[in-house]
Amino acid sequence: MTLTVEQRIHRLRKRLAELELWTVRAGIPLEGWTFNDQPLALGTPWPTRDGTVVLAHGEAEVPADWPLEECRLDLDLGGEGLVRVTYAGGVCEGFGLDPNHRQLPLKGRRFFVRAECVARLPFGVPSRDARLARARIVRIDPELCDFALLVTQVAETAEVLQMHEAVPPLLSAGEAALARLDWPSATEAYVARVAPGTEMQKVWQLPAELLPEPPGLDDAQRASVRAAADLLKERFGALRDRYPPSGALAMTGHAHIDLAWLWPLDETRRKANRTFHTMIGLMERNPDFRFNQSTAQLYAFLEEDDPALFERIKEKVAAGQWEPNGAMWVEPDTNMPTGESFVRQLLYGQRYFERHFGKRHTVCWLPDCFGFSPALPQLLRQAGVENFFTIKVNWSETNAMPFDLFWWEGLDGSRVLAHTFNNPVGGYNAEIGPRAALETWRNFRGKHDHPESLIAFGFGDGGGGPTQEMLDRARQLAGFPAVPALRQVRVGEWFEDVRQKIAERPDLPVWVGEMYLELHRGTLTTQGRTKFLHRRAERALITAETLSSMATLLGEPAAASLEEHWRVLLRNQFHDILPGSSIREVYELAEAELSSVVAAGKEKIDAHLAAIARRLVIKGGKAGFLAVNPDLSPRPLRLSSSEPLPGGQAVEGGCVLAGSRQVPGLSAAVMMEVRPAAGLTVEERRLENVDLRVELAGDGTLSSVYDKRAGREVLSGRGNQIWAYTDKPRNWDAWEVEENYAGQGEEIGASAMEVVERGPHRAAIRITRRFRDSTITQTVRLWANSPRLEFKTDIDWHERRILLKARFPLAIRADHAIFECAHGVIHRPTHRNTSWDQARFEVAAHRFADLSEQGYGVALLNDGKYGHHAVGNELGLSLLRSPVYPDPLADEGQQSFSYALFPHDGDWLTGGVLAEAEDLNQPLLCLPAKSHAEASWSAARLDGMALGLSAFKPAEEGSRFVLRVYEPAGARGAVEIALPQGWRLGSEVNLLEDGAEPADRCFLPFQLHSWTFEKEQ
Repeated sequence: MTLTVEQRIHRLRKRLAELELWTVRAGIPLEGWTFNDQPLALGTPWPTRDGTVVLAHGEAEVPADWPLEECRLDLDLGGEGLVRVTYAGGVCEGFGLDPNHRQLPLKGRRFFVRAECVARLPFGVPSRDARLARARIVRIDPELCDFALLVTQVAETAEVLQMHEAVPPLLSAGEAALARLDWPSATEAYVARVAPGTEMQKVWQLPAELLPEPPGLDDAQRASVRAAADLLKERFGALRDRYPPSGALAMTGHAHIDLAWLWPLDETRRKANRTFHTMIGLMERNPDFRFNQSTAQLYAFLEEDDPALFERIKEKVAAGQWEPNGAMWVEPDTNMPTGESFVRQLLYGQRYFERHFGKRHTVCWLPDCFGFSPALPQLLRQAGVENFFTIKVNWSETNAMPFDLFWWEGLDGSRVLAHTFNNPVGGYNAEIGPRAALETWRNFRGKHDHPESLIAFGFGDGGGGPTQEMLDRARQLAGFPAVPALRQVRVGEWFEDVRQKIAERPDLPVWVGEMYLELHRGTLTTQGRTKFLHRRAERALITAETLSSMATLLGEPAAASLEEHWRVLLRNQFHDILPGSSIREVYELAEAELSSVVAAGKEKIDAHLAAIARRLVIKGGKAGFLAVNPDLSPRPLRLSSSEPLPGGQAVEGGCVLAGSRQVPGLSAAVMMEVRPAAGLTVEERRLENVDLRVELAGDGTLSSVYDKRAGREVLSGRGNQIWAYTDKPRNWDAWEVEENYAGQGEEIGASAMEVVERGPHRAAIRITRRFRDSTITQTVRLWANSPRLEFKTDIDWHERRILLKARFPLAIRADHAIFECAHGVIHRPTHRNTSWDQARFEVAAHRFADLSEQGYGVALLNDGKYGHHAVGNELGLSLLRSPVYPDPLADEGQQSFSYALFPHDGDWLTGGVLAEAEDLNQPLLCLPAKSHAEASWSAARLDGMALGLSAFKPAEEGSRFVLRVYEPAGARGAVEIALPQGWRLGSEVNLLEDGAEPADRCFLPFQLHSWTFEKEQ
């Protein structure tokens, strides 16, 4: 009778279940534990599951006749924890304890145990029955363990290879090896051994009085195990000659540690400590083991939490086993941070790694981010990073990423070498074995360009990392037929090797532009308060640095670095914090931290503003004010102040003022006697100035926005429709917006409208909407000197699983819309011709999205939102989402933000969209002053083409300043630069502020330049 392959595999697995029950020869329970210094018996639940607890055991001793190399400390203490085993003489070794790391090797016969634990399982799941479940010293049978793993991999290889002609002889080799075993059969001992097995646990009633410690294999039986293993390896040798390795994989040990996600930040610090202790131990026992770990923030935490462990890591880095990687401060979201945030991720990340480990990185390691900005290749190259790695692009649901080894070309044409792999067994947390190896190689589309793919292995997301079994599996697979060759590598060296080998290959695929993830679109909106504070924190730090530089150019002392505040902002850009996919505790901390950054930035801004005033204001008796423009674009004079301004208009919360004058970029002006522009009027349902006439319908929407300058209607239907959509995705509650969300929605009409500002500088109508238990209050505002129509929005939200959107049908016909991204814009289609177009039903934008036809357009601006849609002639902005997992109260309660409609002539750049978006996000700064006369001063004047400001900051070293600017629209040209007396244009530097070449004032499309300003000698 001939069995099928499936039947033969099943037979192997049946025998394996038996073998595994003999792998532990004997065990000794460890009694006498304490829990927070109180006695706790084995099997007893924890007295409390709150916070971090300490379980400890007094001195334990390994039996004298047990070989130490066969002994393990076998623990299940009830949750995850850091176990410290202390031996005679004070030698201590740490281990991470979790469901994947429970058998700990021992270095001495006598030891003490102390464990700091939390009642949590992987992925933050509460251990609701946390108890001291298991604690014992066990003696394993190493040869049997190795043989059982070998046969396991035979079965797994056969399952994956299926019809491959190597499968029948491979199974025959496994069967022949098992036939060599001399196995125990004495009833009493045998039944006691197999009683814990899955099959026996199904028996109605097991025999009474089973042996508590049934004997393991005797010497003769262990000899049969050795003989069986030798036979199997001998058969493998012959099979491997016939069926040599198919492909090759470069292995890098990895422990993806989300900085926060389903656990709070403090637990991440503990997870990192546990994981890193485990990895150091693995390195000491496996000299060929290579491990890579990104995220400068984790190392900085470790410096504080466990300096001794940090020093051991530095030793392993020097030895070549531990590879710091990634170049950035954290693994950030790459859809929402501004370009300067990416610069600081790289600047502070690279400086940290170089300072502590002696080397900058050449690989950007972002395995788990939710899509990738087209700004990244240029920024990476300017920070010395030539290579890029991710996995997440393989998660797209509709269209498969066509390449996995390719050049990624960014907005400006810069290229980095990009690689991804498609591993079905854990993704970037590969569990090494035949399936992971064979299917990762099978899925590698770039094999014809390069004969080896990366594979990152080790338990992750919540850390943990590789296990000894994974390393043993890899060593065993080296002798298997038809399985890809495996080798341990350092990631940076692997990429360098690939670059050398493909240097002669001009046909390597190229992916141009953003890598949009067709998944997790809801992360552009979830946790709106955090996103708003993130935007405020970015602007506060950039503006504070700009004002400090301006003040120093005026003669004030140089200001201290804001790196400590940047670090706080950067860590809150982590790819599970900023996107809104973490638990409530994460956002309580994130909002507090980001608020502290905003407050620190404001404190610096106020101090520098006062310093500028001291230098510019000529003391006198005339009432006036100092106005400062902290961006490059010239701005109309529009001021908001908590203090009265001469000639200003009192409004709720302070005073506003709008004049006919402009404030040039990076300049300050002392002004007096400002008069508002004429023509601002307001009625119950009407706002009008010299530029626009706005009419409101009874339901609170815009029935008309008429552009008086162009003589045309802006809208094609009612504008500012507020819609509430049922938001119940099939998976990933906080992450997803379904493609059919628009099919189940309800428009929210107004319940009240009233005029609240009557000019002469600004007019406003307040609209109140009620939706179930929630209230939406919008103040529709029009300045006397602007065609920007603002919607100041205050929401008191008490609903779950609702998506709130604002919709604007526009009298514009365009086949694409323009969305601001980091250091540039992205053009995306407004049609749905292809599946690629259809998948982009919700997309990211920073401060604006624009729909323009030849000669005219309309922009939708915002001061803290990121989710948008552009379909046909409609622009839409996602205002709020309220999922329940993993934070049941996401976006509950109060939040405030603004967005605006801005009609313009020409294209978006010549029409002033960038300047208006800058102004909405960072208005002109002002300070009331008593002055003798008006005055003005410019820190830098750039003429020749429109540019965007990334930063104007003190250099990290020395007394220079760095001005970083970018071409925002895809144009080319050159600029002339004028500086204040006593200062000169210095050199061109990269993002790490290296370089001494003359400043290049010519720009290619989307090019970024960083120049130094230096004092003239």
